[in-house]
Amino acid sequence: MAKWGEGDPRWIVEDRPDATNVNNWHWVEKNATNWSKDRIKELLLNLKVEHEKGTCEIKEITSIEGEASANNRKAKLIFFYEFEIKGVWSGILKDDVKSYKGQFVIPNLSEENDASEIDVNVTADKSCNEAHELKDIFRVEGAKLIRTQLEKYITDLKTEYGQNIILPTKNSDQTKTQTAQSVSNKEIKPKVELNKFVTSETSKPSDVGVRIHTKTLTMTETFQCQSSDLYRALTFKPMVEAYMGSGITFDATKGERFSLAGGNIVGDFVELIPDQKLVMRWRVKTWPPEHYSQVTIELSDKEGTTTLNLKQTGVPEAEVTKTKEGWKENYWNRMRQIFGFGGRIF
Repeated sequence: MAKWGEGDPRWIVEDRPDATNVNNWHWVEKNATNWSKDRIKELLLNLKVEHEKGTCEIKEITSIEGEASANNRKAKLIFFYEFEIKGVWSGILKDDVKSYKGQFVIPNLSEENDASEIDVNVTADKSCNEAHELKDIFRVEGAKLIRTQLEKYITDLKTEYGQNIILPTKNSDQTKTQTAQSVSNKEIKPKVELNKFVTSETSKPSDVGVRIHTKTLTMTETFQCQSSDLYRALTFKPMVEAYMGSGITFDATKGERFSLAGGNIVGDFVELIPDQKLVMRWRVKTWPPEHYSQVTIELSDKEGTTTLNLKQTGVPEAEVTKTKEGWKENYWNRMRQIFGFGGRIF
């Protein structure tokens, strides 16, 4: 193996001391889900709300549903987290001997919301004045404390999982400033170009009900990743935004609609089998009104790679070539470039 400063300069291993993820190019992900659930529970359980009228306390965290991860893409740290938290609170008014309890739900702890925007929905088990008064204390004052604690979680996540995910490169201390300038000067323009959607020329819409001649489009692509990684890139909104651009409408759930690339692509999900299969109703806005194709994507692992087979029925005959080019440019090529699914880069 070549040493730094010796041998053929085309050897990319000289840019990293351990020759792993050279130049931090590939999408590297750390799963932070279990740690996050434990940390959230630690921060919220037994949290007390002191008020002049009484005291409330979180007695139990009944469920924490969701996931979290830390990602490195080209030496940039990106954190994803999305959780729904449910629990039980209890409270007692001053000069009272009877306590009351209820439920609370935090539906939107995610990187899309600031800590101050986190919702806390509160209910009481009993319908009486005392229970309602305690519920209001917990809903207002308790929500403030909960948001403060969850802000600590966000900070802790970035501290705990921001370590060792961006690995050192040769002369990293000396070139830190140059690297920042390079990222600033060189990556902004490609990013704009990357999010420029490739579509067909605008055509005059046909009347609904006109007979449309269609064909079936098939594609086979190979990616240097596991099927679970590729499925996640197709269904996890923050990753879809990475190659489609922000401002998309996207929830990979059966029956839910999606809108991508500024509304150029719309449709809904018909079937989802994690890491294996994805079926969608799918159309481009320049197609005849209300005409949808059906896209079936199947994934299969083989010797460290994943094969993607796409079958798209009902594509307007005149749009087959442009649609195939669109899949390649807007999906497969961008995914390979952004997530490092294209193999070793020289």
